[in-house]
Amino acid sequence: ALLAGWSDRMERGLFRYRLGPLPTRVLPGPVRLVAQLNEQRSAERRPPQPVRSLRDPFDPGAFNFTRLRPAELLLRLRRAGGPGPPPEPLLVAINASPLERGHVLLLPEPERRLPQTLTAPALLAALEAALLSAHPGFLVGFNGLGGGASVNHLHLHGLYLSRPLPLETAPAEPLGPRLGLLRAGPAPAFLFFAAGPAALEPVSRAVCRATEHLGGAGLACNVLATRGDPPEGPGGGRGLRVLLWARPPRFGPKAGEPFAVALCELAGFLPLPAAPLYRHITEAQALSAIRQHLLPEPELLRLGGELARLLQS
Repeated sequence: ALLAGWSDRMERGLFRYRLGPLPTRVLPGPVRLVAQLNEQRSAERRPPQPVRSLRDPFDPGAFNFTRLRPAELLLRLRRAGGPGPPPEPLLVAINASPLERGHVLLLPEPERRLPQTLTAPALLAALEAALLSAHPGFLVGFNGLGGGASVNHLHLHGLYLSRPLPLETAPAEPLGPRLGLLRAGPAPAFLFFAAGPAALEPVSRAVCRATEHLGGAGLACNVLATRGDPPEGPGGGRGLRVLLWARPPRFGPKAGEPFAVALCELAGFLPLPAAPLYRHITEAQALSAIRQHLLPEPELLRLGGELARLLQS
């Protein structure tokens, strides 16, 4: 239903550009970064909103998702059953500047005009949406303020990737009963795991406790959920891996950077804005650009200990 609706909106001209097949290659090297050329997104997307702090309030005068055209909405997902009144639906809308075919926005209660700060109900709805898809490469993710978010209005992304990423299967170092440290890919991430639907709510709460802790420490965050193996690696039955990256906040572009760094780049998928960069970039160059956005190793490990203690309390 999502892909059929998305293709229909593309044929009707509701996107900022027409997206065809995109050149894609795996960069030589042990990290297996996936590079993809998307010149139109770089040239024709809406300029990101200026962000000044991790706690910027919602600005009704700036672009926000209450301004979407009705035809941009694809689906309303509403959880059935359960006690109490039914929750507000999760709206699924096209991303008018798509990275890939099927790139959508997941909008929890946009009329509430919440800023781009992750909440447990919003994350739970997105994780449930991920498990509604039979496609193993359907991912959901979140860019926080100072972490690549371009609109300060609560939203997550849904995205299809045709190639598996190493972070789906690589084992993690245990930090606590519900937390691991995953070093696969270009950037270490804290790993949470939901073996099935019953675990989605506690995992959502745990991830959001962690993101609140990061915000209190002055750090930005990115979150990605993907089908994957348990933290110890293959063999225990697949579930949903939820990865959390902590990073120093970055407000506005920095001169000389080859590409912006948000959840896709941290996961090892590099949408690149120019053909020469796509043709010639090496794994070492890409990793150098990404790692400028990361915490030093001692700070990362100290933060991991804090999060493990927080989640045990």
